[in-house]
Amino acid sequence: MLDTKKRVVLVTGATGYIGSQVVYALQKLCGDTLHIRALVRPSSDLSVLSGLPVEIVKGDILNPASLHEPFLSADAVFHCAGLVAYAKNHRRELHQTNVAGTANVVNACLQKGVNRLVLTSSVAALGVKDGGEPADEETTFNDWQRRIAYMESKRLAEMEGERGIAEGLDVVMVNPGVVVGRSEGFPAFTNSATKAMERIYQGRIPLYPSGGISLVDIWDVARAHLEVWSKGKRGERYIIVSENRSFGELFAMIRELPGSRMRFAVSAVESFYGIVGMGGELYALLTGSRPYISLESMQLARRKLYYSNRKSISKLGMSYRPVRDIVQSVVG
Repeated sequence: MLDTKKRVVLVTGATGYIGSQVVYALQKLCGDTLHIRALVRPSSDLSVLSGLPVEIVKGDILNPASLHEPFLSADAVFHCAGLVAYAKNHRRELHQTNVAGTANVVNACLQKGVNRLVLTSSVAALGVKDGGEPADEETTFNDWQRRIAYMESKRLAEMEGERGIAEGLDVVMVNPGVVVGRSEGFPAFTNSATKAMERIYQGRIPLYPSGGISLVDIWDVARAHLEVWSKGKRGERYIIVSENRSFGELFAMIRELPGSRMRFAVSAVESFYGIVGMGGELYALLTGSRPYISLESMQLARRKLYYSNRKSISKLGMSYRPVRDIVQSVVG
């Protein structure tokens, strides 16, 4: 039963890697003041939300009619549902989930009078600077990024949020870097980036790319959603990252950790990227899985995709778990 004394907040993608942790953060940090709704598809595994005092509501962001009841009387919506895939043959699916799905969420918020939409975006929606210089929230999106299906879908999803703003909706955006760490809940689960770190620690990946990434802990990402909700300025983006690290630095860090079975690691030669990318896509094609390693991901692995967290620290008061501690918690 709905407690009319509490504000209603709705989380889409509530059984996903980020969405489930946003639910946990809401319940842990302000649960006594909120009525939390978890939007889940009819086929979703609900075990990650087991035992939590949340209202489970069925719906699908790709089915606008199914959003009528879940969005009713919601004060805030955390739109965490989305698809991550770095392969051209997933372009249509990426557009459908990330762009059309976000459009449906924006429309539902407008129709039901939602006060604030917190949109889970990504640094992939932001521009990239050359030479390893960290990009910020204002860096212009590059033409070459539009050829990367995932990046294009996340930028277009943000444009749906901007369209909502033009129509009167209060929207704020959370832009995490590469998220790693084990989720809270039962069963706890990890994402592909976390699994890759475990494989490096086990000595199963001996080659590292020439580029670099921005890393952030999953719980910091969940906390950031609440900070953006309460302190974020309408229409603003907030980059959520801990540190920028080259793959070489990351591999060296993992090698030094106690118990690491990595004996050596060398920088990949130029031919590595195309061969491995094609191999990853072929494996995914044969198994019907979604490729983590692909031609597009290998193209990005050559670049230093670095981002600045200054705005989130100064405007939101965010602090971040150091990358070494994040990695230690993953492999320990």
